[in-house]
Amino acid sequence: MTANDRWEPVQRLRTYEQVMAQIEQRILDGRLKAGDHLPSERELAVSLGVSRPSLRESLRVLEALGIVEIRRGGEGGAVLVQTPGSGMVNLLKLQIALAQFSWTDVLETRLALETWSVEEAAYRATDDDHRELAAILDRMDDPSIEAPEFNSLDAAFHMRIAESTGNALTAHFMGSLRTAIHRQMVEMYAELTDWRRTAITVRREHREILELIVRRDGKTAARAVHTHISDFYKIGAIDGAHAPG
Repeated sequence: MTANDRWEPVQRLRTYEQVMAQIEQRILDGRLKAGDHLPSERELAVSLGVSRPSLRESLRVLEALGIVEIRRGGEGGAVLVQTPGSGMVNLLKLQIALAQFSWTDVLETRLALETWSVEEAAYRATDDDHRELAAILDRMDDPSIEAPEFNSLDAAFHMRIAESTGNALTAHFMGSLRTAIHRQMVEMYAELTDWRRTAITVRREHREILELIVRRDGKTAARAVHTHISDFYKIGAIDGAHAPG
């Protein structure tokens, strides 16, 4: 018998993995949709021929992934979520913390997402979007602001641009990425010799980006945000901070 003729051992799945696989398949083929209630725990355990502890384990994993929500009370049970949950954020945050993605990967992904977002925002953003973006920048101008809040508002500005594109997936992914790297960004600010000096540049560039969005100049806005993000990392390197990851 040649090596190519050999049979491979069958991989045995744990019970909860088989339960998850059935639920996932029903979602993928359209038999389950967002907002649907799964059968009661007792009914589902009987239908699947599994123990209730195994069923609960699979539902807990799906809940952690942001696929189902476990509700208590009369209308309780497992419900397929209708809006994106925190599963992507939590997974990405841990993977970045474990350096499964390099800081270069993060930077290049930010550049790709944010240049597209700002260009689209220039064409799609409404007057309300413009006002809300300006309000974030006004809060960043507070002379008494400290670095953690400044960084949170910085992230909020970039995420709000993504939201103003009207593309929910891009906005959610942007939000997940910025939330995942929040701790690292705060640490970068903390390592700067004078973060307030850097903040002056960040504020000015934010105002310029918003002005370009309001003027509907998408191409120039995309170039401006690319330079804005790239230069921040260069400032950090020159000033003694290092990009984590």
